[in-house]
Amino acid sequence: MSLHQVLASQAQTPKSAFGVERHSLIYVPNIWGDHFLSYASMEIDTKLQQRVQELKEEVKKMLNVVVNKKSDSYILDMVDNIQRLSVSYHFENEIDAMLKQVHKNSHGGENQHQLVNDDDLYATALRFRLLRQQGYNVSCDVFNKFKECRGTFKESLMSDVVGLLSLYEATHLRVHGEDVLEEALTFSRTHLQSIAPRLSSPLSKQVNHALYQPLWKGFQRLEARHYLSIYEEDDSHNETLLNLAKMDFNLVQKVHQKELSDMTRWWRDLDLTNKLPLARDRIVESYFWALETYFEPEYVFARMILCIYIALVTVINDVYDVYGTYEDLELFTHAVDRWETSAGEQLPEYMKACYKGLLDSYSGFEEKLADEGSLYLIHYTREAIKILVRAYFQRAKWFKEKYTPTMDEYISNELHTSFYTMAITSFVGMGGLVTKDLMDWVLNEPKIIKAISLIGRLQNDMSGYKFVQNKEQRASAVEVYMNQYSVTEEEAKMELTKQTDAAWKELNQEMLHLHSTAGIPKPFLQIILNLARSSEVLIKNDEDGFTTTGIKDFIVSLFIEPVRV
Repeated sequence: MSLHQVLASQAQTPKSAFGVERHSLIYVPNIWGDHFLSYASMEIDTKLQQRVQELKEEVKKMLNVVVNKKSDSYILDMVDNIQRLSVSYHFENEIDAMLKQVHKNSHGGENQHQLVNDDDLYATALRFRLLRQQGYNVSCDVFNKFKECRGTFKESLMSDVVGLLSLYEATHLRVHGEDVLEEALTFSRTHLQSIAPRLSSPLSKQVNHALYQPLWKGFQRLEARHYLSIYEEDDSHNETLLNLAKMDFNLVQKVHQKELSDMTRWWRDLDLTNKLPLARDRIVESYFWALETYFEPEYVFARMILCIYIALVTVINDVYDVYGTYEDLELFTHAVDRWETSAGEQLPEYMKACYKGLLDSYSGFEEKLADEGSLYLIHYTREAIKILVRAYFQRAKWFKEKYTPTMDEYISNELHTSFYTMAITSFVGMGGLVTKDLMDWVLNEPKIIKAISLIGRLQNDMSGYKFVQNKEQRASAVEVYMNQYSVTEEEAKMELTKQTDAAWKELNQEMLHLHSTAGIPKPFLQIILNLARSSEVLIKNDEDGFTTTGIKDFIVSLFIEPVRV
């Protein structure tokens, strides 16, 4: 079957494993077939590797010149392009040095002649965004100079599309209490929406894309794929940097293709989709999610763990929401809590397959961690699953008792079904970077983990409210809020959207705090941020792209189509 035929295949109603429908829910089946198994024998292109290495050295030489001899505005543009093109992981030390210099200059350094022109909205907003992204807690007061004496933003800015776009992107890094950035978001978004239809390419592409997907909340590899064409159309682009970005993208894509082939083979061998045909078959989407949590080639073990976790948890979720009777779910919950092969003997047949697949997969993690001298980390991966299934079972208990929880009760439980357990699992495969203190920190649910878990839970519930209602299996935050406060669906969603925005501010604030004072390594903060981003990317226009396979175009762009060099 060709890829076109695979993508065009239509959903068919699966048969229940029991001969009867436990629930009326039908998921879209896997649309990829065995397509990615064809990458199993792929070899890495050594000539491409060599050329990428040569280009990296050329760019490093350029950056060493830039930090000493170029203006802050030039440095900021260079850093922004490197980051947007997803090659910044090659130049972390150089970027750190360049932004440290910019920060020093903007806070009374000796090189005053190199300062960004503070009357330039584009450059001011870019400096603010890049420094905050780097962990510098710079003040948002720099934007007050762009306001009239009566407190509104200057009308003259309405025609500065590039400046408005830079301001719009900067506002997404706001924290609590930054009223000027709240006003700036409304001002920039309103005027960008108004002028977008009249713009020409490539600026129109940039504006429309940013309005759909702000950079701070987007997946790095997807944003890079989009930005490559934008950057190439820019007459001032750096040819060496552009060539590096294209070739590096294709080289890393081959690494990902091979990994995805391995994950597809593992999933086929597990054969859960035949044993539980009503469950979602989402191994490709699971790998996509894991990759966008960390795409860098050195994190292959972390990606493998997270991909397997997502694929298995997707099935476990469907066992709780679609397949299981209350009595069955109680048995499964106890079996997971015991985490012993013998505990699965009392399970019904369809659950035995899921339970065995879970234990066998995690035994593989255990062997790898033992080889790395990090066997103690297996405790955290198991604990994450135990916490998750207890929360799923609490849902089932509420459903059985016909009880609608309060918002506090609901959120307290459902944070454990969101990014909390995913974050625990994400950290385990990070090799020598991870420590017991770090794992204990995330297990204890710090503010930043609660923030991303709330983002994930509320956005998922708002997108899936009708979907959840149709399957009549559990409440959602929308329904719970409507019930507790006697409001309409629209009013509930407006309030939950405000809570989601507040959680993003909390996340941004904690990112700054943890980087500067708590000593949490940047790679782990990046993982936490990427998990929050995933809910923004996977859920669009009230659609859960993971469940509906609505992210197929993303998957094609990252795993199937190389960049044209």
